[in-house]
Amino acid sequence: MPGPGDVLELIRDRQALTRSEVLELTGLSRMTVSTRIDALLDAGLIVEKGTERETGGRPSRRLTFNDAHATMIAATVDTTHTSVALTDLAGRILAADRIEVAVADGPDRTLNEIAAHARDLIQRTDGVDRVGGIGISVPGPVDPDTGRPSQPPIMPGWDAYPIPEHLNDALGVPVLVANDADAAALGEQRSAHPNSRSLCFIKVSSGIGGGIVLGGQVYRGTDGGAGDIGHIKIVGRSDMLCQCGAYGCLAAVASGRAIARALTDLGKPATSESDVGEYLAAGDTDAARLTQDAGRVIGEVVATVVSLLNPAEVVLGGRLASAPLLAGVRETLYLRSLPRATRHLTISQSTLGEHAATVGLAALVVDREYSADAVNAALGR
Repeated sequence: MPGPGDVLELIRDRQALTRSEVLELTGLSRMTVSTRIDALLDAGLIVEKGTERETGGRPSRRLTFNDAHATMIAATVDTTHTSVALTDLAGRILAADRIEVAVADGPDRTLNEIAAHARDLIQRTDGVDRVGGIGISVPGPVDPDTGRPSQPPIMPGWDAYPIPEHLNDALGVPVLVANDADAAALGEQRSAHPNSRSLCFIKVSSGIGGGIVLGGQVYRGTDGGAGDIGHIKIVGRSDMLCQCGAYGCLAAVASGRAIARALTDLGKPATSESDVGEYLAAGDTDAARLTQDAGRVIGEVVATVVSLLNPAEVVLGGRLASAPLLAGVRETLYLRSLPRATRHLTISQSTLGEHAATVGLAALVVDREYSADAVNAALGR
């Protein structure tokens, strides 16, 4: 029999906004529905407010998920820095800090800094009474069963590191670990494309990665490696050394690091994707040309992704997401894909920018901690 968690799931999915709709969708008795809803109200998981006049009937009150029930911590670890934020259950950012530690600083230092800044943010932010969990994203594959990095190509010292255990010991809250592109993909889907049945997010920054959302859920693959397109080999580029140690990877040819190297060769010093981004923002023609060239190469790989998955949206994010990159991707993607695979395809830049992974992490933690099973267990039903 459906418990209060199942009723909450209906409300969260916006399939049921009134008591009568819950009654109709669950098939439960009126008394049981009332008991389930009262349990959710008493726990502070939903609120009942406002009126909606049903045709021919009396006004009915709306049931909505209480996105102020708890606060979430979202930490994004990147190749050049780390960010820590507090969000509500809808993913709205309440406070945030940027930390000058990067993935190369190793797991111990990075995670200790995250925990320290999270505690500081909680103390500094008004209204934080309950922390529901922490989501952390990293730039590499994550084993979906253990939450540990799984042979990450550009994360030395992180392979199989017990991130969940480390942060749980430090903060005492549930921990969820995700790949950065996966988290950003879900953030974009939930925020900008809520009706999308299939979305691919391509992150172009220091490296290149992809996230896939199918039916509103992240597709991680068997071992957490789905979407790791940055290490697909590019024909004719076997002279390009990648950070992973192999030659000819897409990331070695078309990432922000590769563009920075090409700009430096032209006498325009650049050491990272951030430098390339600054050149692009300043309207530098060489940076724009090189970024568009990189987009063409990325488009060749994404064309295969599009032909395989037939997504509705391809969203470009990361520090290098820009008009030149978008133009380059479009040039080759459409040429190398069947018209049937692209006739309903939209290719766009990220709407959330650097906050995409933060929003996605909040959604991932909420989906897990407020699932039907979790709520039923918590309320003893």
